[in-house]
Amino acid sequence: GSIHAGTGPNVIPDSAVIQLNVRTYDDASRTRVLDAIERIVKAECEASRSPKAPEIERTASFPPTVNDEAPTRRVAEVFAAHFGDNAHTIDLQTASEDMSEIPKAFGTQFTYWGIGGIDPDLYAAAAKNGTIAQDIPVNHSPTFAPVTQPTLDTGVSAMTVAALAWLGA
Repeated sequence: GSIHAGTGPNVIPDSAVIQLNVRTYDDASRTRVLDAIERIVKAECEASRSPKAPEIERTASFPPTVNDEAPTRRVAEVFAAHFGDNAHTIDLQTASEDMSEIPKAFGTQFTYWGIGGIDPDLYAAAAKNGTIAQDIPVNHSPTFAPVTQPTLDTGVSAMTVAALAWLGA
């Protein structure tokens, strides 16, 4: 998210814009989170005696990324054959929020996969300490920086193997 208010530390702004990206795994959770955000913003405006009620605008909403079964199975099979024990399934993702919408617009199925990219020693240390959520940066984090190798080779291999699964080679 982001907050934009004022022009300097000694200037009381006449407005503030708060932008949030909300990611949930189901519609019920999304409704609860969005309702809570609206309730908190309204309460804060009232508590600070804001002269105006807040203007809340929802600009975009995307569902979680849920892979279609047939293409996922097909790609998983070729990944298992190519990558062996290094091929794993990933859990339900709230990543790439527009990913689900693009194939829908074309009336086609899809599968979304990840290739990793975190330094294996850093990940192993975080796993050992139980601090993966704190120590391993995720996409869109300002500290996210995949290691160049083997990430680049793995990504190229994954794209090639997946494409060949569909091109019949």
